[in-house]
Amino acid sequence: MNGAAPRFLDVGEAALAVEFGDAVDAALNDRVLALDAAFAARPPEGVRECVPTYRSLLIHYDPLAIGRDALIADVEQKLAALPAHRAEGARWLLPCCYDPECGEDIALAASLLGMTPGHLAAVQARTEYRVFMYGFAPGFAYLGGLPAELALSRRTTPRPPYPHGAVMIGGGLCAVATAPMPTGWYVIGRTPERLFAPERAHPFFIEAGDTLRFQAVDLPAFRALEARAAAGERVAQRIAA
Repeated sequence: MNGAAPRFLDVGEAALAVEFGDAVDAALNDRVLALDAAFAARPPEGVRECVPTYRSLLIHYDPLAIGRDALIADVEQKLAALPAHRAEGARWLLPCCYDPECGEDIALAASLLGMTPGHLAAVQARTEYRVFMYGFAPGFAYLGGLPAELALSRRTTPRPPYPHGAVMIGGGLCAVATAPMPTGWYVIGRTPERLFAPERAHPFFIEAGDTLRFQAVDLPAFRALEARAAAGERVAQRIAA
């Protein structure tokens, strides 16, 4: 897999960050995810956990079991063996309700962007997003690909806690949240799907590197799908390539 040589940065005494760049970029993220997959397939003795981000892979390791130099040598060997192109991830369709009851900030966000709430919802729903990473909270998915016309700075003061499944925009990104908490993002809709369900065999069924779109549903349909999701059904649809 082509690209500039990464930087190796110490994160305390027991973690190493392999940094591939300084941007939210699909090609950089592909290298991160490919290296993460290589470690999952062939972890050297002493490596405890790998955490992929937009542009780097954080490797937690036991320095008594593997030294920094040996770990870097293993990283370099894995990078040299990576395929030229990473396999495409899965594609998903997530239901999303943009009714003001679910999208508490959609009118405000639309006003700040100089458009109607309906236009904001239509643009947001027709866009395909890349799942770059999970972070901040379990299952909190950071999505790249937000259209420039929806780019909106985050709030200077956090808003009150958002609901479970909130679909949000802010800072040039889109996000799907899983647990209520205050935020500087704008809540424009809500999905009934649970991106994080610890009782499932695979708590995160959407992977970093996957892509997704949103399918607009009205409030009655949202309530029906929410009940099905609460009963354990997956209401997101996997789209054929």
